[in-house]
Amino acid sequence: MSFVLTAGQAADSPQFVPVLQKVRVRLPVGRPRTRPDAVAADKAHSFRANRSYLRKRNVKAVIPEKKDQAANRKKKGSRGGRPTRHDADLYKEQNTVERLINKLKDWRGIATRCDKTPESYLTGLHLRASMIWINDLLKAAD
Repeated sequence: MSFVLTAGQAADSPQFVPVLQKVRVRLPVGRPRTRPDAVAADKAHSFRANRSYLRKRNVKAVIPEKKDQAANRKKKGSRGGRPTRHDADLYKEQNTVERLINKLKDWRGIATRCDKTPESYLTGLHLRASMIWINDLLKAAD
């Protein structure tokens, strides 16, 4: 898991690449991998730049195509390119990220963003994420 702190009014999509650059996939042995097998995101991240970044790194993109993008591609005919592939089974796993964000926002300080400094807000995010992780470990041990 990684966090990139931005202004409250900033959009999610421009932060797609910086977040992926901070992701580390832990393995049982050795150093963490910096390239996940697949990335699931919602339609807000369905941009050519995001898809080309994933393609360059050989990461499977599990991002549905927006209707207007599909219409523009079809309007161009053979010059529009191939339709994007979308693995519906992998996309079903994307809701775990949304549920985690909701669990993070269970803390009032994170939901309302009432911390004065970015450092204290980021510290709260890390603290809440570690609490969720510990609770999940305890439930798995039972």
